[in-house]
Amino acid sequence: MVLKCSVIVRCYNEAEHINRLLTGIYRQNYALSNFLEVIVVDSGSTDDTVTIASHYPIKLLSIHKDEFSFGRALNVGCQEAIGEFIVIVSAHVYPIYQDWLERLLEPFIDPKVALVYGKQRGNSTTKYSESQIFAKWFPDEADFDQPHPFCNNANAAIRRSLWKQIPYDEMLTGLEDLDWAKKAQRFGYKLAYAADAVIVHVHDETPPRILNRYRREAIALKRIFPEEQFHLWDFIRLVVTNIISDLYHSWHDGVIWQRCSEICMFRLMQFLGTYRGFLHHGKITRKLRQTFYYPKGFSRPVIDADSTHKSPIDYSTSFDALQEKCLEKTKTH
Repeated sequence: MVLKCSVIVRCYNEAEHINRLLTGIYRQNYALSNFLEVIVVDSGSTDDTVTIASHYPIKLLSIHKDEFSFGRALNVGCQEAIGEFIVIVSAHVYPIYQDWLERLLEPFIDPKVALVYGKQRGNSTTKYSESQIFAKWFPDEADFDQPHPFCNNANAAIRRSLWKQIPYDEMLTGLEDLDWAKKAQRFGYKLAYAADAVIVHVHDETPPRILNRYRREAIALKRIFPEEQFHLWDFIRLVVTNIISDLYHSWHDGVIWQRCSEICMFRLMQFLGTYRGFLHHGKITRKLRQTFYYPKGFSRPVIDADSTHKSPIDYSTSFDALQEKCLEKTKTH
């Protein structure tokens, strides 16, 4: 079953990453058919992001950075999309395998599925603690009828028909994806997690940026779930328990001495940002709270044998031939 989809990429000064993402998109199995369009929504980049993106057969949209919000950028892109399904990715991610789009769209065979989100993993520059968060938030087991509204728009897809009924909240400082998913569930729709739809999410943030990310997400979370609370005791307890969990896993991975200070700094910034966000002026479900805040635990990962037969996308080859093929495809449309 081939589904017409539009891919929306939100970006701002992503020259370092967007080439790789667009290459990965156009090396998908979908890119060889007529069932794909790519929309890049740029919010005032001052580097070479737009120039690089323009080498590909994309539809480029621009918004002024003063009017930017995550929800605003998505609504602008969705308004221009023609696909039955809208795939949403961050500009600093890239797919590992050529069947990423197929796996992400597969759960939509069920007409009650409103949103699908896929697995995320880090790379060599990812903070160790963030890798643990990815492992906790995006497990190896799929779930095509998820009971809570957690999802992540760095690697997700929605029904465009439902977006017309539920546009993204442009006033939120983050977590517009969770807010949308919560509303979709109220309409009686399902949320699906596709563990086989894998991307690499590249985050290389400074401590102040980590703090700010979690602060704005906490502000949004409190608006989405106004009954939720986060006290000083929560801050202390969660910093300590997550650091202990990360140190345990880093010891087993043989990197504890290289990562110890980084782990402590990341977790401090994560929960200090969360604490400050809740002070900016309380109860979500226990499972959702655990997904957001609590450590991964002490179970060790099991290698997924099902993916060992796949060949990863080769990003080391020249982009020229790929771009020529893409341009030839658009000329025939």
